[in-house]
Amino acid sequence: MFTQIEKLKSLAFLDKLLMFKFLLKWLFICSIIGVLSGTASAWFLIALNWATNLREQQLWIIGFLPLAGVWIVFLYEKLSKDAARGNNLILEEIHQPKKKIPLLMAPLIFFSTVTTHLFGGSAGREGSAVQMGAALADEVSRWLKLHKRDRRILLMCGISAGFASLFGTPLAATIFALEVFLVGNLVYEAILPSLFAAIIAHWVCNLWEPGHSHYAIAHTPPIDAINILMAILAGIIFGLAGRLFANTNHLSHALFKQYVPHIYLRPIVAAAMVICFLLIWGDTKFIGLGLNTIENAFHIQQPYYSFIIKIVLTAITLGAGFKGGEVTPLFFIGATLGSALSGILPLPIDLLSGMGFVAVFTAAANTPIACILMGIELFGASSAIYIAISCVVAYLFSGHNGIYSSQKIGYAKHPFWIRHTGKYLNMFN
Repeated sequence: MFTQIEKLKSLAFLDKLLMFKFLLKWLFICSIIGVLSGTASAWFLIALNWATNLREQQLWIIGFLPLAGVWIVFLYEKLSKDAARGNNLILEEIHQPKKKIPLLMAPLIFFSTVTTHLFGGSAGREGSAVQMGAALADEVSRWLKLHKRDRRILLMCGISAGFASLFGTPLAATIFALEVFLVGNLVYEAILPSLFAAIIAHWVCNLWEPGHSHYAIAHTPPIDAINILMAILAGIIFGLAGRLFANTNHLSHALFKQYVPHIYLRPIVAAAMVICFLLIWGDTKFIGLGLNTIENAFHIQQPYYSFIIKIVLTAITLGAGFKGGEVTPLFFIGATLGSALSGILPLPIDLLSGMGFVAVFTAAANTPIACILMGIELFGASSAIYIAISCVVAYLFSGHNGIYSSQKIGYAKHPFWIRHTGKYLNMFN
């Protein structure tokens, strides 16, 4: 009996030592990832601010958008075709590690995204930060000669580090990295490294003072039956909007590929469409990141068509070969749609804009928990119930497809989908 008790104590002590070793190992590795990714994101944000300000001061630059697009496509064709697959390449490597993510992905996506924004394309920035983080993380895994399982974790750390440093939301970034590649599942073995990488990258990025965007929800009504029903209705609309964005993006890629077979002609056609729109519309608020419009949406009711225009322009830009992320356009779409809904639904305009901000992102990326945390980090806990309702409902109504075609289904969102497809579980292996 005594021997058995001593054996159990020894095993418990050994388990604690192994956990301590695990903690120190990933704290060291994630410190490297955090410093590299946080610095890269800071420089990236500074470069984007420079590009946006220069474009708005010198609008004639937009006339060179076709040449900018051709140059971007040329760079990827000549330097790294694999890197052109962007976030989907990263997700595929997490699912089935086959080959190293090219380090060249980091400078390519940095340069091409800044170029897209400088010359007037409609795109985001999240995809760029995630790609930089993952490319740098994979390079570190090569330096350290990590095992395949550790490499997967390190890629998730790269995602969380890039996301956290770009948006200033380390908790949301931690869960986003665990949630984004497998719909309906979380991989908890990576939660500690992902958290370390996100916090360190966020802290390092802030040292450079790149200037994150800040939003606020000042008016949160009491929780009652009517307001809950209004939040559910808004969530349904946001879910359909996210679904529309994802489907429009995929359709744009397919149409350009089918009707404009020459890859160098696609950005020229897309740029011509964007320039024609700008000449007719006479306003640049729908191109670039659109941060000023997002901020205004929290205070001034936006036209109902704003979110539709942003969907179309972003789909044209990204579908033709320009580079950039999808998330900031999703913030634009969600905030302006929520702002427009304030004229119909009896909820405060800033609350609806904040709900749309994160819920449309939820719907398009299939990451409800990460987006709930993002809403709390950005807007505070007072609106958490409304944020959660809108995100969860939007997630359910967005379908099983999203902006990332390499996402796999872990658990279906509802039994109806299981009965009609026969698919239920595609476990992480």
